[in-house]
Amino acid sequence: MNAITRVTNAVARRMDVMFPGFFAQVKHNHYADFGYPTDLNFKQLYDMYMRNGIAHAGVEKTILKTWQDMPFLLEKERDGSEGKDTKETKLEKDIRTRFSDLRLWQHLAEADRRSLVGGYSGVILRLADSKTFQEPVDTVPGGPLGLVELIPAWEGQLQVSEWDTDERSENYGHPKMFQFSESSVDPSQKVQRQFQLHPDRVIIWSKDGTVHNRSLLEPGYNDLMTLEKISGAGGEGFWKNAKSSPVLQIDKEARLEDMAKAMGVPLDEIADRMDEQVGDWQKGFDKLLMLQGMEAKTLGITLPSPEHFFAIALQSFAASVPIPLKILVGSQSGERASTEDADEWAQTNMSRRNNQVIPNTMELINRLERFRILPEQDWHIDWTDLTESSMAEKIERAVKMADTNQKMKDGGELVFTPEEIRATVDMEPLSDEEKYRDDPTEEDSTAATTPPLPGKPAPKKETL
Repeated sequence: MNAITRVTNAVARRMDVMFPGFFAQVKHNHYADFGYPTDLNFKQLYDMYMRNGIAHAGVEKTILKTWQDMPFLLEKERDGSEGKDTKETKLEKDIRTRFSDLRLWQHLAEADRRSLVGGYSGVILRLADSKTFQEPVDTVPGGPLGLVELIPAWEGQLQVSEWDTDERSENYGHPKMFQFSESSVDPSQKVQRQFQLHPDRVIIWSKDGTVHNRSLLEPGYNDLMTLEKISGAGGEGFWKNAKSSPVLQIDKEARLEDMAKAMGVPLDEIADRMDEQVGDWQKGFDKLLMLQGMEAKTLGITLPSPEHFFAIALQSFAASVPIPLKILVGSQSGERASTEDADEWAQTNMSRRNNQVIPNTMELINRLERFRILPEQDWHIDWTDLTESSMAEKIERAVKMADTNQKMKDGGELVFTPEEIRATVDMEPLSDEEKYRDDPTEEDSTAATTPPLPGKPAPKKETL
């Protein structure tokens, strides 16, 4: 080490003392200390989703709530003024039937699930246009029958193979060609499809419709690893306690020659013989351990209760999704998720549906319009509201409204109209015929219930 190097090191040490924590590498590298990966790839995220129950629940709970029911595609938005007898049009029926045959909504839900594990997923469109996957799409004949199949793809299966680098192109900076390789994620499938894919034939499913996104599991990945360490260490500690080898302590008055003679082995093989005997004893509960003047002890390990350590990491992961803890793991000690948790979870998924799922679905509808599979319309996705009250809650609200009207009756004020009360329970207003139908008079009731006298015909009702 020359003089300049020694002076430089001395100055660096002095600066570290004067300004502790200011320079890089002065503190521990926590990722290295705790065993967390610095960078994450799709395989790590996919393996965590497939092998970790909490990670799997975080993804599945989100998808099951978002896709609690399936939507309908309508030619236009309906505000309810059409009346309760409004029927679907022939085009809507044809589309509904075709989408049902293709299991379109289920495939979109699967693509949505895969986009949470990776940064994005893909919906590959098989079209009846007699072209290969790497060719662009013009128009597709046959209407809704022109859509043959939808293939959900993981991020690991669908990679950008070529980017558009022409600054004069309207697609500058976007993928120019994709590479689809089915075996990249699931090599166990019997049919392994692999081909080049034109962007016209794939819908990128992600938060913003691009491939530049993050996985849902990434913010809480360290917490998931912590959960695995805690549960794994607890299980390993329990196993070692249950299967620990005994420690043999020889009595000071014991004679090794007599022990070897009793075991039928030479003196220099007594240790190996005891190892075999202990091994046989550990293999079952009905084995006999001959000690021959020795005392067997076990090295017990006192394991700390893992619940508190587990709960910290579990709460941190739930916050990263975000999902209420009791909804993520279910009922704990008889406690159920509160109404506030359920309402917040419904609002979270409703926001996700409006800001991510519906825009991605409309991108598919617009693509089908461009291919002439669907006619150009003001298409509307009709989907039930996740935040909507249950029927029991609606009836209870209607009863309270009617009670309020009854209490305000003496003041001559009607707080809620009958139409508003019926709307509370999702019922259409009464028509004029239903509202003002004739009530039976006392004479009509008497005539209907009084039998005619014998030999005398029943009186005829006068007609005007």
